Amino acid sequence: MRFLTVRTGLTESIHDVTVFATDRSGAELYRSDDPDRPLFYRSAVKPFQATVALEAGLTLPVEHLAVACASHSGWPAHVAIVRSILSDAGLDESALQCPAVWPLSQKARDLQMRRGVVGPMRVFHNCSGKHAAMLGACVAQGWPIESYLDPNHPLQRRIVDLVTDATGIRPEPVGVDGCGAPTMRGSVRGLATAFVALSSSERCRPAATAVSRFPALVADNSRPDGKLARWWGGPIKVGAEGQIGIGRHGIGIAAKANAGGREVAVAAVIAAADHLGLVSDVMRQALEVEAAPPILGGGVAVGALTRE
Repeated sequence: MRFLTVRTGLTESIHDVTVFATDRSGAELYRSDDPDRPLFYRSAVKPFQATVALEAGLTLPVEHLAVACASHSGWPAHVAIVRSILSDAGLDESALQCPAVWPLSQKARDLQMRRGVVGPMRVFHNCSGKHAAMLGACVAQGWPIESYLDPNHPLQRRIVDLVTDATGIRPEPVGVDGCGAPTMRGSVRGLATAFVALSSSERCRPAATAVSRFPALVADNSRPDGKLARWWGGPIKVGAEGQIGIGRHGIGIAAKANAGGREVAVAAVIAAADHLGLVSDVMRQALEVEAAPPILGGGVAVGALTRE
């Protein structure tokens, strides 16, 4: 699948996207480019990492589970929930091993600065909910917390096993994600297969429900993935470097923008879902901006990201 950035009638950039869709039977429903090219899933598999934390004995309200699955934007609600997960485990922010950063959202960062925050914090990291849930699982199991990011830690080994089951691909050797946690290796085909499981298996139902019900906690209300999630009716999760998985009723669709653009990946899964008849007229109208993001000049739309 290919998208063009068109400004005032001139194509400025060309964006190729790998897309794959499948169902419970493993049938190929849609395909563009090579869905078996290796990639790291990055944050797109956070619902599976959170599922392992639950299976290890961590108990979370559904809103907290949403943040455990999130790549959150650092709004006060996100930060408060991360702190609550840690507190319930008898821990504080010093246990987090994700980097200290400012919130992902510039508006959330500005808010924190107006509140008098003078520097980056670990709890602001978009992956801090995942890290807090991992720590909570370690406390529940009596596992060491200092080494919770070690690929050989019992928690991380269980995550590898679940991602293998969900994707059909052994996700090793693992890499290191931007947050410092192990990141699983796979493919667009593997991610689409995982979202079949996420949208249909009893094992993954709690995480799927959390991300479906609370897109503003998983992302926020202004990001394209968050807006798509409000209308999709099933689990959605983005990952760094322009990838996204979505699932509904046993169908999984995944996309990887080869140049790493998140907006391009979101537009691609909308196009694939529409091709498969999974986008209603009302949804199509509501997602016009996400399906073809405008290109601005002086604050006015002078073009759009359009499918070739």
